[in-house]
Amino acid sequence: MADVIKKATRESYGEALKELAEECDKLVVLDADLAEATKTVMFKKAYPERFFDCGIAEANMMGVAAGLAASGKIPFASSFAMFAAGRAFEIVRNSIGYPHLNVKIGATHAGISVGEDGATHQCNEDIALMRTIPGMTIINPADGVEAKAAVKAAAAYEGPVYLRFGRLATPIFNDEATYKFEIGKGIELKSGTDVTIIATGLMVNESVEAAKMLEAEGISARVINIHTIKPLDRDIVCKAAKETGLIITAEEHSVIGGLGSAVAEAVSECCPVPVVKIGVNDEFGHSGPAADLLKEFGLCRENIAEKTKEAVKKFK
Repeated sequence: MADVIKKATRESYGEALKELAEECDKLVVLDADLAEATKTVMFKKAYPERFFDCGIAEANMMGVAAGLAASGKIPFASSFAMFAAGRAFEIVRNSIGYPHLNVKIGATHAGISVGEDGATHQCNEDIALMRTIPGMTIINPADGVEAKAAVKAAAAYEGPVYLRFGRLATPIFNDEATYKFEIGKGIELKSGTDVTIIATGLMVNESVEAAKMLEAEGISARVINIHTIKPLDRDIVCKAAKETGLIITAEEHSVIGGLGSAVAEAVSECCPVPVVKIGVNDEFGHSGPAADLLKEFGLCRENIAEKTKEAVKKFK
């Protein structure tokens, strides 16, 4: 059996920016004194004249990005999710969202898997915040291959985009040679008839593995990767609701306002069925090794399988 290759999606972010710059001279990158961590340092070394370190002043950075976009550039503004979505929210809303400027926000170190940095840096609210901004596209890639494709798609897209990346190295399961990314289109990774698991980010691979565990126990679970949370692929979600009658959502984000909420909203309108949300409950995280925290907060294949079995028993 081949060894599983792991890579942090933030690594792919840095690589994609460098590759894009070779063919797009309008692309510029901004960072808030975190280039080594966000991996924009790759771009910085190759194109120093197109890289702007705005210092620990994230709100100002978003304003600078807005100005660059208004002048015809394609700016990627980069920082940790807690700062890009949290600290700079008002500027993102009013200076980028309201005028619908072509700014791409590269938010790294999202979710519980930030690990030892603790609750102040574990941003589990960013998707919820960005979903409320009219016209904001939200992408949360599941592995390194998808992350690179997402960055390139975002650069070609006209309008504001929030890209969510992780600190932790996670398994690569997509084939770079054949993978096709399309903004707003979910991907069915496994067919199933009893229940559908809809996942995003690092929870996608965990959901695929959970489905294998369920299969061994006679439960047929469909698995869907929703890399674009806004606009949500309502067609694939509603089709799953109609065909399986039960949905489980899995995300490394609060159960309030994220993927689970978006799916529940769609299902309630097109085909009301039970929706069970797996994510971070209404609580803050804490410091600890990322792998341990993911298990503690139930963001793992074992918990997905267990919650799915409970839901099937209850609702089917």
